[in-house]
Amino acid sequence: MTKETLRAELLAALEAALVTARAAHATAIEGATHPEAKAENDKDTRGLEQSYLARGVAQRVADLEAAVHDVGRLVLRAFSRTDPVALTALVTIDEDGETETLFIAPAGGGTMLSGGVQVVTTSSPLGRALLGKRVDDDVELKLPGKTREFSITEIR
Repeated sequence: MTKETLRAELLAALEAALVTARAAHATAIEGATHPEAKAENDKDTRGLEQSYLARGVAQRVADLEAAVHDVGRLVLRAFSRTDPVALTALVTIDEDGETETLFIAPAGGGTMLSGGVQVVTTSSPLGRALLGKRVDDDVELKLPGKTREFSITEIR
């Protein structure tokens, strides 16, 4: 698997999510403006609730548009063994004998890509913990109720 393939796969997933979000937004707008959404009395909030939903879905659409833009223009770089983790790095970590490969990207966190590669964003706790680290560095990630400890075994 190449980084170009991973980026293309991530971009396709984000674009699919954007299509779905746009359809949901259109439906939410239709619901908010439908004649049956008009309040029948002062306690009837159907139209108001639908408008809140439409606003929330509109924000999701905007976020996905920005994600598609950012991932589409992502400049992939090669990393040497001595380079620190940064955007577009493929990082292999070892946690208690289990290895995991992570792709550091600006959006799409949690997405599973080919080869079992998981997308991690730089704004996530794991992404922030990895940034600037190098091969053979040990990382301690404190999460609510748990602490993860792992080593970086490869950066490419």
